Amino acid sequence: MKTLGTAGVAAALPVRVRHPQSVPRSETDPRTLHAIAEVVLPSELGAAGRRGVVDGFVRWLRDYVEGVDTDHGYGFTRIRQTGPSPAKAYPAQVAALGATFAELPLAERRAAIESAIAAARIERLPNRPNGGHIATDLMAFYFNSAAASDLCYRANIGRDECRGLPGSENPPPPIH
Repeated sequence: MKTLGTAGVAAALPVRVRHPQSVPRSETDPRTLHAIAEVVLPSELGAAGRRGVVDGFVRWLRDYVEGVDTDHGYGFTRIRQTGPSPAKAYPAQVAALGATFAELPLAERRAAIESAIAAARIERLPNRPNGGHIATDLMAFYFNSAAASDLCYRANIGRDECRGLPGSENPPPPIH
């Protein structure tokens, strides 16, 4: 009976629904993002792999919700909230790369990205995209992923997959 009473009280409380934001096209121009990806992501991914990472990054940005409580993490007692969307910083960063960035040869794009990262004074990749620079945020999105770990070790580790104990004594199968 206590459970029903609690459910009734909970149902009467106001619920604050947070919706994912829309990401304006100018913040995630596909041509610019793909041109950045070609510079900052491993060539082993190939064009299709880079497209997949860019699509996932855009999806992550689109689904990002500001002000949501996050898990406090092991050993931390304070629950934190997500901050502003990192995508808010991207229009100015993309504009600074120039309108013709996507048409530049790879070496010139690489130099432009290196210069932009240096100007932003980014020395380390963040754990997740934070708005420091669109290029480093794309890198953080990928290099902190299970897919990047698999590629790094050239094995199907599946870092974030829930696996049982059967077969756990065997090394992960190699990537083909």
